Amino acid sequence: MEPVYRTLEIAAEVVVRVFGTEITFDGLEHIPQTGGAVVAINHISYTDWLFAALAAKRRSRRMRFMIKAEMTQVKLVNFLITHTKTIPVNRRAGADAYVTAVARLREGELVGVFPEATISRSFELKGFKTGAARMSVEAQVPVVPLIVWGGQRIWTKDQPKKLGHNNFPITVAVGPALAPAGPAEAANGSIRAAMTAVLDRVQRDYEHGDGEYWVPRRLGGTAPTPEEATVLDQAELAERARRQAGRD
Repeated sequence: MEPVYRTLEIAAEVVVRVFGTEITFDGLEHIPQTGGAVVAINHISYTDWLFAALAAKRRSRRMRFMIKAEMTQVKLVNFLITHTKTIPVNRRAGADAYVTAVARLREGELVGVFPEATISRSFELKGFKTGAARMSVEAQVPVVPLIVWGGQRIWTKDQPKKLGHNNFPITVAVGPALAPAGPAEAANGSIRAAMTAVLDRVQRDYEHGDGEYWVPRRLGGTAPTPEEATVLDQAELAERARRQAGRD
């Protein structure tokens, strides 16, 4: 039953109703109803996990997300992590998290992974880490590509949060599952290609306004280009390293 997870599911659905958010789900049949699978999710906002989890719930499944280990330092968040089988990832040494994720997959769980690792400021797909591909091969489970679109209008990097009743439409689209196949680099390319195809389709069908900050530059928006976003990411990493060095 997992009462904590069930409570979170109820709370998430209440929040969605309060915000007036209309979620369009597409391709949910590609999420397996039984057995393990890596769910590879694009990363454009701080709300992506919520909509991905609601997609899994539509298939009567629960997703076990991988989350940065720093969040365990927040007492309430650590309680939720502990009681929802969430997998903390230490960015400096992620081997333990990887082993745990593979074990969860072999137990028949869905493990949600963000292959880009961090939010894409350009709202295009960034370069992928190979973790999702390697976990799929080692656990011998499929990778399910899942795209969330619209969440960047609610809460993303470098922009004010727009929580509350906003009526922003959200699309969650799932592509056909990819069978486990190595080597990891080749599998990684296949995962990225599959996610790109779904993302392109979702973007075409979503109503975009010219000049909007949440729209990619190539579609007429004012989001940073991928090259500009890389510069911003590098500056953020440098500042984080500087603060860490100060604490050490």
